[in-house]
Parts: sequence; structure tokens; C-alpha cells
Amino acid sequence: MIITVCDKIQQNYSYQLQEKEGENFSPLFKPELTPKEMLEFGVFEGKYLTDCQNEFPSNWFFNAKLSPLKPDINCNCFQVKSRQSLKIWQAKGWILEPDPRGWFQWYCRYYLGRRIEEIDTIQILRWRSFKRHKAQLEKNCLPFDTSCRKKQRQALLQWAYNPFI
Repeated sequence: MIITVCDKIQQNYSYQLQEKEGENFSPLFKPELTPKEMLEFGVFEGKYLTDCQNEFPSNWFFNAKLSPLKPDINCNCFQVKSRQSLKIWQAKGWILEPDPRGWFQWYCRYYLGRRIEEIDTIQILRWRSFKRHKAQLEKNCLPFDTSCRKKQRQALLQWAYNPFI
């Protein structure tokens, strides 16, 4: 299947799905949450993917916490801001083509079944390095105390790690 993208940030980009949705991930990549779950818990102040829902399965958005007009921290699971702007990501070189929205866009496309070996390798390594934040929660917070380190928990959620530890 071929997906053609035409949204506010990216036009005339197409990609082919090479795997079944949610299957055949790299053995180094074991996300704890699906994109659908992440959107339902509340990520990126509800603003992420609001103009490109047609690219992804409609059921991802049934219970998603979205804020189409402007970012709203109340849409975040932990109701804290835990992200940097897209401009900062661009300036730091963290945005890799062909995913101009960053890691989560890559993950959504990877989850759907797109594979680009070189990009996948880089993004999976970035995801794995983020796990250090989970270790910090485990070391510094009581189990299931979700009031402890809310920004770090929100960030973990935004990288497909379970923040409810």
C-alpha cells in the first residue's frame, strides 16, 4: 500500500508500507505504547498531527486528546509542558527527512509499516537512549507516584515509554 501525504508541513511525499501495522519491528525497538495509546493519554499539548489525520488510521483519533487551534498543556496526560518547539528541534538537527515533525511522526509511520533502514536505525538509537529517563524515575520516585517528576513522565510518554511506573 502507498500512502500519499499532503498536509500543512509536508506535501507530495509518498511512502510504501512494507510491513503489517504494528508488526515486524526491529528487535532493538520495543515501544511500550502504540501511537493510538499515546494520543489517547495526551501528548504534545494536543497539537501534534491535528492537520494530518488523513495519513493515519481514523481509530487512532477516536479518543485522542487534541487541541486543533493551539497547544494546550491540559491535553497532556500530566498537564505539564514537556517538549521543545519544532524550531529548536530543527536548529539542533534532530529532524530527519522525510519526517519533518520529528520522532513521533517517524514512529507513527514506522508503526504503520514504513521502513527506511538508515532513518529507522538512527531513530531507534535515539529512542533507546531516552530510556535513561525511565531509570531516573525508578530511582527517584516511589512506585506509581505519578506526581513525582511529571515533566519526565510526560517526556517518557512522548517517546512511547510507559510513564506509569
